[in-house]
Amino acid sequence: MSLADLPNIDPEQLHPIDDASLAGPDAPRHAPRILILYGSLRERSYSRLLAEEAARLLRWFGCEVRTFNPQGLPLPDGADAEHPKVAELRELASWSEGMVWVSPERHGAMTAVMKAQIDWIPLALGGVRPTQGKTLAVMQVCGGSQSFNAVNQLRVLGRWMRMLTIPNQSSVPKAFAEFDDDGRMKPSPYYGRVVDVCEELVKFTWLTRGHGAYLTDRYSERVESAEQVSQRVNQRSL
Repeated sequence: MSLADLPNIDPEQLHPIDDASLAGPDAPRHAPRILILYGSLRERSYSRLLAEEAARLLRWFGCEVRTFNPQGLPLPDGADAEHPKVAELRELASWSEGMVWVSPERHGAMTAVMKAQIDWIPLALGGVRPTQGKTLAVMQVCGGSQSFNAVNQLRVLGRWMRMLTIPNQSSVPKAFAEFDDDGRMKPSPYYGRVVDVCEELVKFTWLTRGHGAYLTDRYSERVESAEQVSQRVNQRSL
């Protein structure tokens, strides 16, 4: 990723990630794999534009980035897991080592489009949890004044999915005024915060991904067999 793709960056202050200071000698050295989800289907979707801005930054920081398009994803329980969009989302969730969730705030909450994507990602597939121990960054766009309802809810969901949600976050108020006609985010303190979030996500991913198995190793699960774990976490909901 070239700085030419980041016209609103101060190149003197954008530092490459020093992965050697974060990852141990035996840690994986491939590019961190980051999945981005956004929560709107509008033609000019500000959550999608923010997601695209984050993707450019993450690529500059050395990540392999994929973005899931929620168009065509059925409502949870409205189709089976073999639906092509559901299968695509689950495959991407398993592939990723970290995620970025970007939602608009609608009626004081995240959108149904955002929640549906998270609901389709299972807490467990057999005895394997596809999100456990992975890093997460949360962002939101607002139509009016700045709010943190959506990012707060996304944090709750991240914890429920057993993800490591980074401390920093981004909330962009009056999003319609923060993007130009080409869909690029304008220079502002809000843009600076987006850069901060992406940089911090990459650092935390380098720091933790090689230790994920150990960090999520739990006594209560060690005393269960894999079959027992699978039966417990895959119980049918009422």
